[in-house]
Amino acid sequence: MKILFAGTPDFAATSLEALIAHGGHQIVGVLTQPDRRAGRGRKLSPPPVKVIAEQAALTVLQPASARDPEVIETLRALDADVMVVVAYGQILNQSLIDLPRLGTINVHASLLPRWRGAAPIQRAIMAGDSETGVCIMQVVLALDAGPVILCSKTPIESHDTQLTLHDRLADLGACALVEALEAAALSGHFESCPQPEAGVTYAHKIGPDDLPLDWQQPAAVLERRVRALTPRPGASATLLQTDLKILEARVVEALPGTQPGDVQVDRQSLRVRCAQDALEILTLKPAGKKAMPVQAFLNGLPAKRA
Repeated sequence: MKILFAGTPDFAATSLEALIAHGGHQIVGVLTQPDRRAGRGRKLSPPPVKVIAEQAALTVLQPASARDPEVIETLRALDADVMVVVAYGQILNQSLIDLPRLGTINVHASLLPRWRGAAPIQRAIMAGDSETGVCIMQVVLALDAGPVILCSKTPIESHDTQLTLHDRLADLGACALVEALEAAALSGHFESCPQPEAGVTYAHKIGPDDLPLDWQQPAAVLERRVRALTPRPGASATLLQTDLKILEARVVEALPGTQPGDVQVDRQSLRVRCAQDALEILTLKPAGKKAMPVQAFLNGLPAKRA
């Protein structure tokens, strides 16, 4: 099949690499976001998908808006059988969705209809879900509401962070995508089932209000929040008069006689009393500094503060 691929970040690059390695389809073009300025030098940096595409000598398009009529005509000329969308980062209109002969499909990092939206990996960890996965679905105008072609599941382990789960789901999604395309190549169409109306939840984009740790919540809830936000943007807290990103923590028993928000500290450990149990901080990042074990942070404090 002739494939038009649309994607931008590392998650999408994994799927593009799988399609290139498979070699059974023709990738007629790669649609990705424009280069962005990043890092302290604010230099223009290409998105990961562009890097992979250029290494494979694929045609790359980076329009500010893929919905521009001239862009749509350029894409139409590629005569793709299917468009594959993986975390592209732009909203598609109906003209784009219907452009290829077999329509447009998407790799989504949740078990739909649970966690439609922008941050399914983080929200699944925060909610304490026991499993998640990827779905290959047909794209419709409604947010992540299209019929599902194929799903692949994975457990959410107690040690999983946003990063570890992201990487595992990226691999699962790439494999599922190749499988779905192979089946369609044989049958001439995508077989899919409508999503059930029951069980719909939305994974809203992570924002500033999601970052601060609220010590009035149970430690288990906060520990999941830490894992969901690691490595970026990081759960935040102000402890010992220092603004911190909390990157690793664990639930421990609270000392008797303490109240939520009370800090328990010595030269080896830093614990904060929560509504239930306490959260022991293991790895953190002070503002403007590199991540470090909690012992290194505590050793750098004046004795009266530690």
